[in-house]
Amino acid sequence: MLKKLDVELKLRGFSPRTVESYLYYNKQFINFCSKPADLVSEDDIKSFLSYLLSEKKVSNATLALVKSALKFYYDEILKMNIVNIKTPKIAQKLPVVLTREEIKRLICGAGSKKTVLIIKLLYSSGMRVSELVGLRVSDLELESKSAWVRGGKGAKDRLVILSDLVVKDIYKYLKNRSEDLLFNGRNGNLSTRNVQKIVSLAAKRAGISKVVTPHTLRHSFATHLLENGTDIRVIQDLLGHANLQTTQIYTHVSNAEKRKVKSPLDQL
Repeated sequence: MLKKLDVELKLRGFSPRTVESYLYYNKQFINFCSKPADLVSEDDIKSFLSYLLSEKKVSNATLALVKSALKFYYDEILKMNIVNIKTPKIAQKLPVVLTREEIKRLICGAGSKKTVLIIKLLYSSGMRVSELVGLRVSDLELESKSAWVRGGKGAKDRLVILSDLVVKDIYKYLKNRSEDLLFNGRNGNLSTRNVQKIVSLAAKRAGISKVVTPHTLRHSFATHLLENGTDIRVIQDLLGHANLQTTQIYTHVSNAEKRKVKSPLDQL
């Protein structure tokens, strides 16, 4: 069963992370249910989701992911049409965004020139961490201050911008390198986990109390562009969002317009 699911997910172009999650939760359900796939019912699905909520205390977001994983196999592949269950709404939390001053402190808190470049590149381009670790020298167009993200989310290529400062740093960084992969780890490819540690450690050194991840830099990139007056559809394209609604969350995060509003108390 899982082999068939694995093949189908890969054929449809799902990301490695999604493939891993869907396989994991379907395996969990098999162990919970202990039934052949053709005997599984909607009540079995409900019992499993209820168990995850009450016993495992999973979040609403995780529950939605589990439901999607089961629905893909039982409804999409097996055509059983048994996963028609309503789950709790996912809380819409606003993303954490760093101020420009915090960005400066974060860069100063980085250790080596390589880690400084990684943090600058994440913030200057808005790339996802998975896109950064896969970035190749052949994807860079330094003369036009841009780079190509190949096979990003949704298996789409897109152009991202680079700052003048990052371009200069990349030129210096490349002087002593011959590999095509821009960033290497100790055992080959630099992992996303390594980048997460780099950013987290830099934030700690900088004395930033917010929870800072590589994705925080992506959120900060988008918010600061919006505050600078960049059209939201341009930001959507730079981030690689398929839906404009996803990008519009940054209109709720940006404080630039809010700060211009005068309190009614000041007008008494």
